[in-house]
Amino acid sequence: MKYVDEFRDPELVGSLAAELDAVVSRPVRVMEVCGTHTMSIFRHGLRSLLPEELQLISGPGCPVCVTSAGHVDAFISMAQLDNVIIATFGDLIRVPGTHSSLDRVRADGARVEVVYSPMDGLTLAGSNPDKTVVFLGVGFETTCPGIAATILEASRRRLDNFCVFSAGKIMPPPLRALMQDPELSIDGLLCPGHVSIITGTGAYRFLADEFGISCVVSGFEPTDVLRALIMLVRQINEGRADVENAYSRVVTEEGNKQARAILDTVFELEDTPWRGLGVIARSGFGIREEFAPWDAVKKLDIIVQDVPEPKGCRCGDILKGLCLPPDCPVYGKRCTPLNPIGPCMVSSEGTCAAYYKYTM
Repeated sequence: MKYVDEFRDPELVGSLAAELDAVVSRPVRVMEVCGTHTMSIFRHGLRSLLPEELQLISGPGCPVCVTSAGHVDAFISMAQLDNVIIATFGDLIRVPGTHSSLDRVRADGARVEVVYSPMDGLTLAGSNPDKTVVFLGVGFETTCPGIAATILEASRRRLDNFCVFSAGKIMPPPLRALMQDPELSIDGLLCPGHVSIITGTGAYRFLADEFGISCVVSGFEPTDVLRALIMLVRQINEGRADVENAYSRVVTEEGNKQARAILDTVFELEDTPWRGLGVIARSGFGIREEFAPWDAVKKLDIIVQDVPEPKGCRCGDILKGLCLPPDCPVYGKRCTPLNPIGPCMVSSEGTCAAYYKYTM
């Protein structure tokens, strides 16, 4: 496939793998922040090509995985309300809450619809005028401009039976929190590609300047990842902390200013809980007061409870890069894709899901 095959060329992949092996001269720990990177690395078998001294660990870059247990319970509670239709991306359907999941309450009669765009929620609201449609707005900077645009369109149409439960988040604050964690030991960050299209590489400058951590933004194809790792290891070898861009065909220093303007119009930053990381200041997208009629929390008077993590589940530590899925006592035993205990096992970008699918 044009514009894909050339980034998967076996000869080029082999050449880059050999180059990476040549530049790694000591143990190096790299965190791939993005869940899509985690899945891509496993899917393409890149771990088998990496030097033994290069260790990859996963970070908090799966939006479903970092959604707090309290938020998941709130989603499920809304689905059980009379005259409510939940519109959601498919990743959330099987994520377990404290006692149930959206999938289970749907089986019991709740109206839960999988959609492929926030705008599909508007269509659903238009065709069900006697119902309140709630779109579950889970995502990072990549997804949230589309959610913001949908709220703007709902406002323009005065479509009052549509609303959004905003659980969107931004990436820089949790990265700062991770860098301040004395338990975490990493040499460099493989920074997310999709998020960086919106934020630009400048969003990570503080990591290099304040924490002296080497950063490279990477794409998702095999040659993208290998090139980025070579750049990252060279930085580390030289004792250099910089932010470099190995995904320049789509990522710039400034990012997408129009998308960020839409975000700023509809959302304001608020303190929000992250699974495993706790409440992080100004890390979540809250809906501005002028768009309150389309804010599900206010419209339906939703209260998000502080809910403990499932017993035995170490999703939080996995998201912080403190352990690997096989270190979790329930991984592959009580927690499997058919019976997930934590979100990392069921999300399409979850670290446990990747390990289970490609190593079990």
